[in-house]
Parts: sequence; C-alpha cells; structure tokens
Amino acid sequence: MPAADTRASAASDALAPDLRLRPGHRDFRRSNLALFAAGIATFVLLYSTQGLLPLLSADLDLTPGQASWTASAATLGLALALLPASALSDRFGRTAVMTASVLAASVIALALPFAPGLGTLVALRALQGAALAGLPATAMAYLAEEVHPSALASAMGLYVAGNSIGGMGGRLVAGWAGAAWGWRWGLATSALLALAAAGAFRLLIPRARHFRRTAVDAGALARTVGRHLRDPLLLRLYALGMLFMAVFGAVYTTVGFRLIAAPFHLPESVAASIFVVYLVGTATSAGAGRLAGRLGRRGALYVAIGCTAAGLLLSLSASLAGVLLGLVLITAGFFAGHATASSAVGRTATHGRAQASALYLIAYYLGNSLGGTLGADAYHAVGWPGSAAVGLTAMALAAGVTLYATRRAAAARRTAVASTLAA
Repeated sequence: MPAADTRASAASDALAPDLRLRPGHRDFRRSNLALFAAGIATFVLLYSTQGLLPLLSADLDLTPGQASWTASAATLGLALALLPASALSDRFGRTAVMTASVLAASVIALALPFAPGLGTLVALRALQGAALAGLPATAMAYLAEEVHPSALASAMGLYVAGNSIGGMGGRLVAGWAGAAWGWRWGLATSALLALAAAGAFRLLIPRARHFRRTAVDAGALARTVGRHLRDPLLLRLYALGMLFMAVFGAVYTTVGFRLIAAPFHLPESVAASIFVVYLVGTATSAGAGRLAGRLGRRGALYVAIGCTAAGLLLSLSASLAGVLLGLVLITAGFFAGHATASSAVGRTATHGRAQASALYLIAYYLGNSLGGTLGADAYHAVGWPGSAAVGLTAMALAAGVTLYATRRAAAARRTAVASTLAA
C-alpha cells in the first residue's frame, strides 16, 4: 500500500467512532452474562474434587497430600495448555475456542465418576484441566478487545465473580451430593451443572466484532511471550497472581480436613457448606474496579494483601466463629487482589493480549497447584498452622512485590519533576 494511502487509512481509523461495548448496550449485558456463565462452568469443573477430598481420602485410603493431586492435576494441566490455547484463539477466534473448551471439559467430566482409582482420576483431571484452558486463556483477551476501556474493570470483575460462583457451586454441589451418596455422585452432579452453564454461555455470547484473525506462528508466539516476560510490570502482576492463588490453594485444599477433625468434628455435609463464603468473593470481585479507582492499583493490592493476611491469622483461632471470619477475610482479599491484577494485565498489554493473559493465568494456576500441594503436605505434618504459614509466606512476598513497585513509581515521579524543573 502506498505511504499516502497508509496515512489516510490510519487517519480514518483515528477518526472512526469507538464501537466497543459500554454499559447500557444490549451486547454488553449479553457478553457479561455469557462470561459469567462460562466462569461458573469452568470453576465448577476445575474445583469439583476439592470439596470431596476428605471423602476421597477415606474411600481410597489416601493422605491429604495424595488426595490433593486430584485438584492440583487439573490446575497443572490447565496451566500447561494455556499458551497453546491462546495461540489457537488467535487463529480460530475467541468465541470458538471458548465454546470448544468448556464443552470438551464438560464431556470429560461425565467420565470422572467411573474412574477405578486415584491414578485414573488424576490422569482424567489433568486432561480435563488442559481442555478447560481455552476459556480462561481467551476470556480476558475477549473482554479487552470487545469492551471499552472505561468499562473493562467492571466487566472483568463480573467475570471473576462468575468464577467465584462456579468455585463455590462446584464445591457445594459436589460436597453435598458426595456426603449423601458418595464422591462419585458428587462428581456426576458437578458435570451436569457445568453442562447447563456451558449451554447458557453458548446461547448468550455475542459475535466478536473486533477480533482480527492471525496465523499460528511459533516464532512470533515465542517473540510475543519473550516481550511480555521482559516487561517489569507484567512480571510483577504475574508474581502477584501466583502468590494470591498459592494462599487460596493452601487454604481451600485443607480446610475441609480441619473442619471434620478435632476440635470441630463437623459432619461432611456441613464442612462442605463452608464454601458458601465464596459469595464474599463474588461481591469483592465486582467491587474491585471501584476500589482500584479510589485507591489506585497498588492501594487496592495493599488492602487485598492486608485482608488476606488478617484472615490467615484469625483462622488459627480454636473458635469456629473465628475460623469462619478468617475464611471470609481470606476469600475477600484473594478475589480483590486477583481482580485487580488480572484487569491490569489487560490494560498493560497493548499487543499479544491473549498471550499476556495466558502467562498471567499460567502463573496463577501454578500458584494454585504449588499452594495446594505445599498446604496439604504442611497440614499432614503439623496441622492447620502449617497451611496458614504457607499462606502468610505468600502474602509477605506479595507485599514485597507491591512495595517494590511503589518505590519505583515514586522514584519515577521524582525524576519527572526534576526533569521538568531543569527544563
């Protein structure tokens, strides 16, 4: 194309109205509801075994660490498949990959209740996690492309809220059904719930209007990933996602074991109901954008870290009320931190958004696998204080990352002021 034509095209693009979705638009509501349903389906499936871990341990004669692999295998499989899934979404489209992902994972879920033992169950869970990767790898890129920047934080918050509803619903439904009829029926019930949510997603999701298809190029993918991994801000956001999720993995992998043991001795069905505190995550995710708008991104992260750490300390209480309040604070802090960091990734990456989102989620789900495994082993060794110590260590590291960013920002402002005065 001649240079004059190129300049004319660029000028035309600059003058064209921004047609990305905003609040009040019908497709904005549909996209939010669709991604909300997709989050439910994804997290019902991803954490379906977590509410069943004590039942699995008792039925298959497993330690907490061994049983935790049924949860960690899914998040590990998801983490490893995220980058390939993001590349496929660049080639075949965001909505196509999200739809195929959630439907394939739901079909695999139907096979889980028939697993003869731990080995088969872990293998199927890893395969299911890999199948699920297409949705989280693509959802943030879809929102960043289709939603106006002024509404992105709220849209991302609602998507994360759907994640929290799915995480809660999967654990509750599986836990209640498992307590009544055994862990196999718990998994079957989760599969049916996820299929219903996947169907709602497919019916609601609007056609992508701003997606631009690109060929899958391994070299270009490697270069894009390399650029993201050299971006200091993105690296800090990835670290924060990993550290927040390590806390969540450690806590929610082991809290069921704690509640059915001394001094609480809760029935399995009541212990499974603890996941209702996910409703706190729904509210804090949806409000994270407003919190960041009022305090700034780093201010919101400090609040999230402090809330999570306070909850971990409170959870050491021998009082059931203290433990429950601690879980509420942990859940609120986690979801506020995750929503803040994940929305910042979408704004920071101006190119290769799907890969930037995938790298964030790789760190995030590796944090879940690492935190869940370390937390379960620490619980097996010394009880709940071990799981809490894993979480507090992660929050101390998150505070260090955020403080480093604060000091860099302050130094940059001082340098800018000095340059202005010198001029």
